[in-house]
Amino acid sequence: RALCEQYLMCGYEVIEFSRTAPHVFSVRLDLAFPERSQAVVAKAVGSVDLASLQELVVINNAGTLTPIGVSSHKPAEALLGNLNTNFTSAILVLSVLVATFQSVRCIKRVVNISSGAALKGYAGWSLYCASKAGMESYIRALAVEQQTELHPFTAINIDPGVIDTDMQALIRAASVADFPELERFIQRKRQGGLAKPSDVAAAILRILASPSLSGGGRYEVNT
Repeated sequence: RALCEQYLMCGYEVIEFSRTAPHVFSVRLDLAFPERSQAVVAKAVGSVDLASLQELVVINNAGTLTPIGVSSHKPAEALLGNLNTNFTSAILVLSVLVATFQSVRCIKRVVNISSGAALKGYAGWSLYCASKAGMESYIRALAVEQQTELHPFTAINIDPGVIDTDMQALIRAASVADFPELERFIQRKRQGGLAKPSDVAAAILRILASPSLSGGGRYEVNT
């Protein structure tokens, strides 16, 4: 939400996709259904005037921790729901957006909001860790593919750090049995170790405004 608000204040036209679709610029989308997700996104951006486009920023911020716990203890439908949201739909959506705007001659960024979980395994987060690592790898490969395009996207990963969002509240509500590192995350909240969403969004905008971004690079937010 903070990213949308700050881009709006900077004069951008914003289209946001989410299950709740709470804003006037939102489009309702449930990433648990990959093929449907791709169709919804394709339709939503079909009305964009390509000729007048000056800059395009595509941000993938899909992410769910549910189900937290040992994946082998979870039903198949729960595993698929997580992987579809975090990984499969993200790739399908980014693919249709890249295809739609590939021929447009303007500044174009594809940004995957990643996580430290892409680099480190956490007990109880195996699906989330796998998806974040997979998306980082996808972005690196996409960046290489874009090198041969006439009007390329710059594709990067950004690690936003640990933010005071509803996802952190979900983590603190988990059981120790499902998430052994629970106490550390509870203490981080108590000690003020969570960054404000608005500060992180501002830092992401600063990163994306840099003229020297390296395709396939991994950038860390410093608020």
